[in-house]
Amino acid sequence: MEIIAGRAPELVEIPIGKARAVPGTLALPAHPAGVVLFAHGSGSSRLSSRNRAVADRLFDANVGWLLFDLLTDAESRSRDNVFDIPLLAERLRRATDWAAGYRATGELAPGYFGASTGAAAALVAAARDPRIRAVVCRGGRPDLAGDLLRQVTAPTLLIVGGADSGVLEEKNVSCCYARSDKYWVTDLAGVAWESFHSLGTVPFYNGQTQDAEKGACCTPGTELWLHP
Repeated sequence: MEIIAGRAPELVEIPIGKARAVPGTLALPAHPAGVVLFAHGSGSSRLSSRNRAVADRLFDANVGWLLFDLLTDAESRSRDNVFDIPLLAERLRRATDWAAGYRATGELAPGYFGASTGAAAALVAAARDPRIRAVVCRGGRPDLAGDLLRQVTAPTLLIVGGADSGVLEEKNVSCCYARSDKYWVTDLAGVAWESFHSLGTVPFYNGQTQDAEKGACCTPGTELWLHP
């Protein structure tokens, strides 16, 4: 599908090998200065409202964006895949290759925005790809990139909570495939952002006895302790 710059976001398909593809959404302003590929975190997808909020701001700043699923629906049901940083980085690299070969994005400088496990994936992918012009990590676990961290040559920005209106705490909760202490903050635009400290793993998604509908655990709870 041809993407015409300056139009509304449109659906694309990112090849991942073996005649498979993952869905994505590409948006380009009229004269984009570059394109940012988003690497979402565990338990999330291309539909992340937080990543979309960032993408909208990038668009307003004349930067295009590509939001896509790092895993297929079947793959995302396995916690081994969700935390497989080399696999996630490989999918990000394939998306970068796709963008480089696509007519509308082939001449645009690529950058990465990673959150949660996607932050580590972005760093690993950038360490192996000199085409990447910049990397931004929102929270997450950049340490999971391991020894490849020292090979990242692109300018890199690590973001943590700053001018936040409050903090919501969830202690020792099951989220995705991990048991964590979670902290939610609301930024000046009213968008909720998550940070967490993982305490261990759980055998099923969101702590259920079987894989449940994904997404519900990665939103702020309703009975949380609010710090002014």
